[in-house]
This record gives sequence, C-alpha cells and structure tokens, in this order.
Amino acid sequence: MVAAAQAIAYPAVGAALDVEHVSHAFDIDGTALPVLDDVNLVIEPGEFVALLGPSGCGKSTLLRLVAGLEKPRAGVLREDEIRIAGPHPSRVVVFQDPTLFPWRNVWDNVALGLEAQGILKAQRQRVDDAINLVGLSGFHNAYPHQLSGGMAQRVALARALVNDPKILVLDEPLGKLDSLTRITMQAEIVSLWQRKGFTTLLVTHDAEEALFLANRVVVLSDRPARIKADITVERPYPRHRGDPYLAELRKQILGLLGLDATW
Repeated sequence: MVAAAQAIAYPAVGAALDVEHVSHAFDIDGTALPVLDDVNLVIEPGEFVALLGPSGCGKSTLLRLVAGLEKPRAGVLREDEIRIAGPHPSRVVVFQDPTLFPWRNVWDNVALGLEAQGILKAQRQRVDDAINLVGLSGFHNAYPHQLSGGMAQRVALARALVNDPKILVLDEPLGKLDSLTRITMQAEIVSLWQRKGFTTLLVTHDAEEALFLANRVVVLSDRPARIKADITVERPYPRHRGDPYLAELRKQILGLLGLDATW
C-alpha cells in the first residue's frame, strides 16, 4: 500500500480508523434485513478512501456507523484505537443535500457546530477561516436561496471543516451537482484534504470520481455488503482523467461491479 503521507502536501492530522468484523442489519416488520456482512477495513491517518458498490448495498450505512450515528449489530469500529460509541466533533459528515437552514445566512450556518459546542464566542475567527478556505469570501451574509448548488455544498463543507475534524465522512456530496460544477468541486475537495490532512471516507457511485480523488478504492458486493477488492491508486496529484492507468483501473472496477459490458 502506498503510504498516505506520499500523497499529502502537509503532515497528516487525521485519525486512524479501524472497522473490525462489522455486520449490521435493519429491522423491517419484525424481520432482520442484513446490510453489512463481516466488513474489515483499516484506514491510516490522512488517507483518502472511496467506497464503491451497487445501489443499496450498505455503503451509506457503513458511513453512519463510522460517524457514530448508529451502532453495529456485531463488530467494532475504532478511531485512534478508541471505540466509536456515538457522534463526536472529530468525525463530521457531509451529505448529498447541503441541508442548510434557510433562515440563517452563510456565516450562521457554518457556525452551527461551534455554537452547539458552546465555544462560538471564543472561536468566531474559525468560522471566517472555514468560509475563506472553501472559497466563499464575500458571501458571509448571503442566504441559501441566493447560492448556486455548488456554493451551497461549499457552505456544507465549511460547516464540517470549522470543527477541525480528524475524519471527514462524505456521503455522495457531489451527486446532485451538474457535471462542470462537480469537476470543480472534486478538485476543491482534493485541495482541502491536502491542505488540512484529515482522514477522508467517501461514498460515491462514480468510479471515475473515486479514482480521481482517493488513495484507495474499496469495492463492495451486493447487500449484505462484503469487501470484494481494496485497490491502491498509485498516482500522484493532480491526476488527469485521460490517464491510461486510471482508465484501466476504472475498467477493473466496473468488472468487479458486473458492469464491464458497458466499457
């Protein structure tokens, strides 16, 4: 495996993440529906790992377990060797929908995490820094309805980054953006990750996106999800979409997903 430090411009400040023999199921009308089946995954501090798999296989469920929003039926998840027992500011989730409060401006939306922790008064500068970091200088007083889709997702990223997370969890954050905005945001996410050094776990349905962003691409099976492949992407940043090496990896991944006939 290529060490994460080779791909990161600054020392990693992210946390290690261990997923050990994790299985999970949902109760539906009194019947257990298996979602994850004995998933084992080790992520080093500062790595960027993408999860790919069929729709409904359990990718987002795994992210929820990492975030501490749910507890697994079996197995254990650890952040820096400490068992994950619930949500924590060190692990922050960015969802596909920015979920901004329409009655709060950009600054107030970004400030939510610090406000909830009771430290906003002493840490106000962190809000400005986070907004500037995602390229929204001058939009502090704008409201969600005045923003484009890409700008709204930048606000969601700033709201996550203001907490200085050790693990950034991305659940298809670019899925609703148009193709040009999506390409721009992909580059922005790589830049933010390189500058801040947090560990990143991304769910996406786009093999090209996974290969453009991540150090490793983990391919999951149909539900209940098991790991079918863990692929190291041995390319430096910035990456180029026409790279034959990435094209070959994409073909390999599509084959693992049963989509090789579409190549």
